[in-house]
Amino acid sequence: MDKSGDIKYHEQDDYPDKAAKRTPEGNEHVSQTRKFAQYYVFAERGYDTVPPLIHPERLNLVRQALESMSTEKCMDLFGDLYQQMASHHIDTERIVDIPSGVDEESVLYRKDIYLGVDPTETEVAEGAIALASEYGIDLDKPDAHEQSVTDLDTNERTAWEEFGDALGDLVAENDADVSEAAYIDSVSALHMAYLDSRGREHVTEATQPLDREPDARFELVPIDLQSPEDFQEYLAFNLKCQIRDCFVRMGVQPPEAFQVLGYGRYEATERYNKVEFYPKFHDPKNEALLK
Repeated sequence: MDKSGDIKYHEQDDYPDKAAKRTPEGNEHVSQTRKFAQYYVFAERGYDTVPPLIHPERLNLVRQALESMSTEKCMDLFGDLYQQMASHHIDTERIVDIPSGVDEESVLYRKDIYLGVDPTETEVAEGAIALASEYGIDLDKPDAHEQSVTDLDTNERTAWEEFGDALGDLVAENDADVSEAAYIDSVSALHMAYLDSRGREHVTEATQPLDREPDARFELVPIDLQSPEDFQEYLAFNLKCQIRDCFVRMGVQPPEAFQVLGYGRYEATERYNKVEFYPKFHDPKNEALLK
């Protein structure tokens, strides 16, 4: 590593320096090392080094928020995804059209999730209320923290963004636990990825409610879920599988609560299918893995 922090030389002979010359297994070992290093720095030093979509703690906050909400609220947020998946199995209107000639089994539906924190429910509530006052925000207003950003004018949105940054600094300074105060703030419009008749991948654009990376993403094939209750339960389980994937792909055994079998992240499923040393964690029939 040179003085700028860039890695210039790999003093080892176990695998080629260039990714293109490595085996899939060799590349995955390198990826595991990188992911583990990111997580170690986060866990031991508190730095924000883990990308949101593979951040197990952040994904778990989304899962807890999803499990604690009513089914009605879940459908308010994810009803378009439920209806779109159901359209593959029953006669109902589709939210987004599938291009003609596309194999419906190749379609992957995506929806991004953004967390929020109710500052009045945190360990730093008193300081948060004082900060809100500085930015002209009334936290005593009913459901203030659940107000949609699309309903705010430019000045109000700027005030909330600046308040959010300041609140984040306050939480970090006090090493406060905000897990009980987290909730699902916003979700993206429904979008999808699919393969055309030539096998080329296409990804549609999504309308995003916030100008930052999402905290979680659903990437679901159109399975048949019989009811909104089943749908909500499946979404929570998918997040549990995503958390498992985060640990597995950094070369770490997942905590016992996340030692489950089933589909999680699409990218992880691809790795399980292509890299020989990975068991097929995405296959719910592979029960021997849990023994």
